[in-house]
Amino acid sequence: MLSCYVLHTGIQDTIITDCRNSEVWKVLILDAFTTKLLSSCCKMSDLMSEKITIVEDLFKSREPVLEMKAIYFMTPTAKCVDAFIADFKPKPKYKAAYVYFTDYCPDDLFNKMRQACGKHIRVCKEINISFMPQEAQVFTCDNPGAFRSIYSPKSQDKMKTLETLANQLVTLCATLDEYPGIRYKKDGNMENAKVLAEMVDRKLAAHYQLDDSSKKKEKTQAQLLIVDRGFDPVTPILHELTYQAMAYDLIDIKNDTYKYKARDGLEKQALLNEDDMLWVNLRHQHIAEVSAQIPKMVKEISASKKQPDGKVQCISNLAQMMKKMPAFRKQMTEKTIHLQLAEDCMKHFANNVEKLCKAEQDLAVGADVEGLKVKDPMRTLLPVLLNPYSKHDKIRAVLLYIFSLNGTTEENLNKLIEHVKIEEEPEYIQNWKELGENVVSRSQEERYNLSRWIPTIKDVMEDVVENKLDTKEWPHQSECPAAWNGSGAVSARQKHKASTQDDRRTGSRLIIFVIGGISFSEMRCAYEVTRAMKTCEVIIGSSHITTPTVLLDDIKALSKGPMESFTLEVETKA
Repeated sequence: MLSCYVLHTGIQDTIITDCRNSEVWKVLILDAFTTKLLSSCCKMSDLMSEKITIVEDLFKSREPVLEMKAIYFMTPTAKCVDAFIADFKPKPKYKAAYVYFTDYCPDDLFNKMRQACGKHIRVCKEINISFMPQEAQVFTCDNPGAFRSIYSPKSQDKMKTLETLANQLVTLCATLDEYPGIRYKKDGNMENAKVLAEMVDRKLAAHYQLDDSSKKKEKTQAQLLIVDRGFDPVTPILHELTYQAMAYDLIDIKNDTYKYKARDGLEKQALLNEDDMLWVNLRHQHIAEVSAQIPKMVKEISASKKQPDGKVQCISNLAQMMKKMPAFRKQMTEKTIHLQLAEDCMKHFANNVEKLCKAEQDLAVGADVEGLKVKDPMRTLLPVLLNPYSKHDKIRAVLLYIFSLNGTTEENLNKLIEHVKIEEEPEYIQNWKELGENVVSRSQEERYNLSRWIPTIKDVMEDVVENKLDTKEWPHQSECPAAWNGSGAVSARQKHKASTQDDRRTGSRLIIFVIGGISFSEMRCAYEVTRAMKTCEVIIGSSHITTPTVLLDDIKALSKGPMESFTLEVETKA
């Protein structure tokens, strides 16, 4: 599991342990990436207990505190190293420096730092964590800009970005203590998955060859699958009706923070993360199931508080109850958040999503609810185009129509663009060709069957565990020591005898990496397959997590020039 515990342990064994050896109060200095990383696994109270009294931004102006030691936790980039040097040249801002890099620091940067202010550095270590745990079985590289860098025809840093992602994947494997066999999805038009697989394979070999232990690490019972985003263009643009995916698609949730107006008129916000166990329990359920559970939960709690009628089944009634019962308020806080969020989702569903879903499902599946084949996809699409849906909703439906036909004619494409009124921004549709999709031309390339309206990646996960994945479509960059099969006979890593299902699961992992973003639907599949197959743990990750709106905007932006925003750079030993 990619729990906070895994990260906390890595940080605990290095930064925190060194802190305990010193009784002096210290300042902690972070860059943007390490700020997010530390926030995901530590609280300020945890830091205070280790005599860390201030947390500062590496790139902001700071007053000198000469009586304090400074802990620098940063990525090994020229920008970070230059900022560090500036803190000690011409005059030091702190008593001493304890430097911790997320990953291997290149020799040139290390030497530059040592020559400039070596006398101030007491510790310099690499802790080998440059990925971001998002959930128990989901990780990202925290790099949304990778999408444009990799897919834009105007990109100037595609290979550098793939190299960065490879370095981050190496630290993921090292943190999990895995040396996996690597496979990738073969695509005649796109080489990204193949190139990234080769990079990761080479860097992993170098990493374990240069590991601290004198004994060379053997391959473990794990597989790493690398796919391109164009491998399944349908799943990330469908309207999804499970709670988490629906909420992030329809509600304005940023940085996992849900903002809402309470019944008393006050603006409130809630963090949707692993600490909210109700969220963890509900997030993969269908919105109908979530909505059905809410009155039941409230009824049970109101009954426990001796409410005779138990008629608290909406937000307004609940608010009245909470005002009268202060002790009850704390107990109901978590449930109130999800009452509100679920109601917000259902409002969108009732307004337009329900009708859109019917058309989207028919186009994606290729058949209606009764199983009858959709003979004329245009008849399914037309009502969507004629109704006053949003621009993005119409674009999503048009794309599903095009994907269902594996491309359309130039004349028809132009008519569709006119219908959606995006003549000035046709890139929303045309730029899918940069992901290897057929927008205009037709071809007979085979895809995984979408007729069950299941994210394609789920079929792949199941096929890997059951050892059914076609080796021609999914070549081995490097193989595992033993083949997997569907009987539950996947052996655990060497010197470990599996005695229970959980033991087997921790001993065998399937890691999926999607270049160019993953959807919440695909994240859910990792949990579903792990529960159903019971022979391995599935972990899924990407450069970032995307939503339909974000993906469409990213697609449109591919026509623009190179990005000017900061991109995380990580160097490794390879």
